[in-house]
Amino acid sequence: MARTLAERSARSGPGRRAGSHAAATTDPDARLLAWPDGGPSRACGHGPFTSGGARGIILRPVRLRESVRDPRSPSTRTLRVLLADGRGTTVHVAEHDLRDVRLHVRRLPGLTPLEAWCRTHDVAEALVGGFYLRGSFPEEGRAAATGVLDGLPLGELRIDGAPVRSVPFLDPWGARRACVHADGGAVRIGRRHDLPDAPAGDLLQAGPLLVRDGVPVSGDDEGFSAGSSQFDSDITAGRHPRAALGVDGDRLIAVACDGRDDDEAGLDVGELARVMAELGAREALNLDGGGSTALVVGGRLRNVAREAHGVPLPGGRAIATALEFRPA
Repeated sequence: MARTLAERSARSGPGRRAGSHAAATTDPDARLLAWPDGGPSRACGHGPFTSGGARGIILRPVRLRESVRDPRSPSTRTLRVLLADGRGTTVHVAEHDLRDVRLHVRRLPGLTPLEAWCRTHDVAEALVGGFYLRGSFPEEGRAAATGVLDGLPLGELRIDGAPVRSVPFLDPWGARRACVHADGGAVRIGRRHDLPDAPAGDLLQAGPLLVRDGVPVSGDDEGFSAGSSQFDSDITAGRHPRAALGVDGDRLIAVACDGRDDDEAGLDVGELARVMAELGAREALNLDGGGSTALVVGGRLRNVAREAHGVPLPGGRAIATALEFRPA
């Protein structure tokens, strides 16, 4: 989620750090299992990457300990990610077979919590979509009478081949930032300049790209650090609750992680990229996160949504767009 210029100027300092409050709610299905081979997963490898545009940082190794799959939803499982500094976080995963489901981009009415929208529209499976603007201010270069941008999606948005009103990313980042494009049973994740100019089907822009050709992506090529002025802070910096979508052939991988609590560290972007690669994503992109993080499975919110100061958000924060997984 992005904030307005007015909101940013009212803040007394840089983006707030996540706080630690009451003990995290633990999913009963998230039981830690021993390594089947007695050793760490392949996500434990070290590798240079760029976090927040600062080069030379070494990626902290990430280890996954798998839970038993949730018997209430065969496509769902909960994992515990163990981080090198001894902290951990809970990751919720929903996998969908593209032979059985279709991915649709949805523009929610105004700003609506994802779980509430799913309940109203009889949607069982969904994931938070892209960023949006919060607050009231006139469009730049236009008279105030033209309206405000409160709640408008940030980044390109297309539904059924038609553009939907949104606020574009500033140049030159709009052409570089990652998108998910869905057209029938075909889903593609890539940077905007790698996709058709006016694609059929649905397109949602967010980013950054996390995985390409099965390998975690490094660097700040999409300018979320260098071009962070449309946000209240660099969204790629630090550990937070986060959401992502991955694709691997006929499989979609929807992910949301908890965070902002004593027992829930959250993930930084590099760690999230490693998790998505470990889960088998061939390509993956980051979606709106923080308090907006939301994964709905079987009609209920799976993750624990929290504001920046750590206070839980029952039902989740109101958001602007979503990805719906609907039976084909």
